[in-house]
Amino acid sequence: MDRAQAIAAIRFTMGRRPSDPAPADPAAWLDSQLAPGLPGPALPDGVPADLPAIFAAAAEDNQTSRAGMGRPHQRRILRGEADAAIGFAIASPDGFRERLVAFWANHFTVARGKVPYTVGHFVREAIRPHVTGRFDDMLVAVVRHPAMLAYLDNQGSIGPNSRAGQRMSRGLNENLAREILELHTVTPAAGYTQADVTAFAKVLTGWSVAPLREPFGFIFREAAHEPGPKTVMGRSWPEGQEGGLQLLAWLGRHEATHRHLATKLVRHFVADDPPPEAIAAIFGVLRDSGGDLGAASRALVRLPQAWATPLAKLRSPFDYVVAVLRAVEAPPEAAERAFGTLQLLGQPLWAARAPNGWPDVASEWAAPEALLRRVEWASGISARGAGRDAADLAEAVLGPLCRPETLRAAARAGSAREALTLVLTSPEFHRR
Repeated sequence: MDRAQAIAAIRFTMGRRPSDPAPADPAAWLDSQLAPGLPGPALPDGVPADLPAIFAAAAEDNQTSRAGMGRPHQRRILRGEADAAIGFAIASPDGFRERLVAFWANHFTVARGKVPYTVGHFVREAIRPHVTGRFDDMLVAVVRHPAMLAYLDNQGSIGPNSRAGQRMSRGLNENLAREILELHTVTPAAGYTQADVTAFAKVLTGWSVAPLREPFGFIFREAAHEPGPKTVMGRSWPEGQEGGLQLLAWLGRHEATHRHLATKLVRHFVADDPPPEAIAAIFGVLRDSGGDLGAASRALVRLPQAWATPLAKLRSPFDYVVAVLRAVEAPPEAAERAFGTLQLLGQPLWAARAPNGWPDVASEWAAPEALLRRVEWASGISARGAGRDAADLAEAVLGPLCRPETLRAAARAGSAREALTLVLTSPEFHRR
């Protein structure tokens, strides 16, 4: 495996499995993983895949909870979705696409503590199908999904002057509008004001969820919608659901949004301190393509900076766990244990502490205690895979990026388990 092949697997995908063929053309190999129609994770038997069945299970749990019997379906749905997602990341040959799914799911964070039934469906249906499509399409799918509407409290947001607002004590909730502007699209750099946030929240009134009847998902409740046109960021938007769709499309194609997305993508794929020239290149692709995320992903692969500085990024706990399990060629069933490991290592799946998601810089993950936990966990993995030759594994998953010092330390190790642990916990394995 040469340097370019190693960088392609380590930086752009979820890590190499030793049995993976080395691509003759790394850039073309990565491009092939952006093709439409590639498969996603299959849910275990008994885990509902569609919203009507998910909401029916939630209704049953509400009944059993009131009877003091807990919520038996909640854990089954959440763990089934989580194990399928982690298992697919461990086994998938399309690691670049899986990294993009994880990136965009973090950009549009929803947390399982608040929406346990629908978080997995959100990633499968609002994120995964759009990672190589247009950003504004993903934005609409995300905002209309029950998980996001519930996570940011928009399902009960009522226009003060709407029919419902005039007869109910509940009123406007600005959470969703604020986070779309601040985190998901233009950011404060675009110069929006608190008045814009309030007006945007009025645009989104009536965007709600119907969990107990058709359509079992997004519904526009006209009686809760604030009447009349609204002005957001200097533009007037019509009343009704159409005003919200027009505003989301405009925000999704805004140059400030493209610059924000370019910065985050370059930070994720190149360096914690993203090079301005790389940001400019990805920004230009997003601007000129109208927010085509597939085009932006192909452009990332062709950034000179992405290949010039390998191992510039510290792997997050999720990245590290998946990379280790791929390195030892663990089966997808290893996801069941990995779910708890992510909790131990400080990045529980779909459980970011705030709507801005998990951090994407080394300083947030490099605490000594956190790294020690990684070593302890990797030692246990090495015990179960102690028959593997550490030097062969290092060559297969790190190639020329493995330091001579690591190979010498592994050669002097007192046991095969210790040698394998040294490789899996080496500085270079912790980075991508």
